[in-house]
Amino acid sequence: MSLLIPSLNRRALIGGLAAAPVVLQFGRAHAGGAYLFPLGVAAGDPWPDGFVIWTRLAADPIAPDGFGGMSGPVDLLWEVSADETFTHIAAGGSATADASSAHAVHVEVQGLRPGRPYWYRFTAAGQQSPVGTARTAPAPNAHVDRLRLGVASCSNWEVGHFSAYGHMADEAPDLTLFLGDYIYEYSRTGERAASNVRNYGFEEATTLAGYRNRYALHRTDADLQRLHAAAACLVTWDDHEVLDNYSGIWPNKDAETVSFVQRRASAYQAFYEAMPIRRTRVDAMLQMPIYKRIRYGQLAEFYMLDGRQYRSRGACTVEGGARGQIVPNSQCSDRLDPSRTFLGFDQETWLYDGLARTDARWNILGQNLVMAGLRFENRGDETRYWTDTWDGFPAARDRMTRALQTLKPKNPVVLAGDYHSFWTNDVLLNSEDETSPVVATEFVGTSITSGGPPYDGLMGAMHANPHIKFFDSRVRGYISIDVTPDLMTTRYQQISDPRDPRAALSTLNTWVVESGRPGAQLA
Repeated sequence: MSLLIPSLNRRALIGGLAAAPVVLQFGRAHAGGAYLFPLGVAAGDPWPDGFVIWTRLAADPIAPDGFGGMSGPVDLLWEVSADETFTHIAAGGSATADASSAHAVHVEVQGLRPGRPYWYRFTAAGQQSPVGTARTAPAPNAHVDRLRLGVASCSNWEVGHFSAYGHMADEAPDLTLFLGDYIYEYSRTGERAASNVRNYGFEEATTLAGYRNRYALHRTDADLQRLHAAAACLVTWDDHEVLDNYSGIWPNKDAETVSFVQRRASAYQAFYEAMPIRRTRVDAMLQMPIYKRIRYGQLAEFYMLDGRQYRSRGACTVEGGARGQIVPNSQCSDRLDPSRTFLGFDQETWLYDGLARTDARWNILGQNLVMAGLRFENRGDETRYWTDTWDGFPAARDRMTRALQTLKPKNPVVLAGDYHSFWTNDVLLNSEDETSPVVATEFVGTSITSGGPPYDGLMGAMHANPHIKFFDSRVRGYISIDVTPDLMTTRYQQISDPRDPRAALSTLNTWVVESGRPGAQLA
């Protein structure tokens, strides 16, 4: 059913996910006293004495102008409690939601105790938000016995329900990692739309209002709201937060670069407004830094990487575009150019500096694309490579793998999304040499809803890629990871059917990585 319906009906549809409306007590009237917290709450970027708490006020979340049915500023109160009943308030204050950020609020809470859970909520206009919970990070040198992670990517609203998010919430992770494609910028049309489970109901996002409404619609989903309320998150983006297969300042097809960069800036602004991350902004160069390092006691250090914003132009592109291809080197001479970068040279330097300094037991790189590499080989033909992954930037990957080999951070593990399939990979020092040392372990998560690549076609390439220990593109779901000082246990969690809002959950398989021994083994 399309959501392009009259404003009153939209509010009735979405408001059913939240508590009953309460009459406003102060500020401007908003749509006759509509409930202002239909998008829920979220927390993120935990540090030892706090975290970010987020909400966005909206009376009509997908109003066409992107302002959520809101106009003037609204004052809020926020509270963080040491207990679920809010008897022992640990921190609190006020904030103002205004139109410049679509009435989104980011509070960087400080002064809390490290390594423990807290509960938080907002109050505005006589109404109270749902309650969320989040854990502060342990003190940097604290001994930590256990950490549970949920890892998600690729949630296309139109092709399925978000039941996988609900199952993730049920697992009570300490942290949730979102590795890109949190929204999709396009809407399926024509024959493809006939198989939609539900519709975005508006045109492809190209403006700030369009991107805002994509996030707002996703946040009306009860399972996604429940996951955000259950744990703090760390987030990065991939391409669909802006445009399919874009690379740096280059769009995926012939287009005017200046107008695309302006579109990209609008998408970045909407991303910030929708995510519980520390303050950042679109700068004068229309860039917005989001990469970060998060310490979790002695147990883990997280490096959340940005693999889109600073990338070089895609290899062997045509007509100014960035769309990836599967091609041999003879048809893609710039693929091997050492001046090309995947992360941008400033981010590369920042990452290698962090890897050189860390003493954490596990070093976890959260990023968007498959790193280990995939060769397509047929007898008598040249080897081909898919240029939209790290395979399109082999010199940049070589710099990464050499850094891991030289700097020797303990137990590096790469987490990736994007390709709508589960992978378990050895990351080799030299991706062209299967006898090369293993420098990291890689786990790639399948999609929450988006359909996977052809299973038989990819399996036909696996004979040339023994470093890929497992691949399956036929199922949807997420990754669940338990980390202890001596062992990382990774479960590939699959749902029975993304078209079923009450889909069942099962474990496809389980992998273990022992501390000091790179490479995963089937449990």
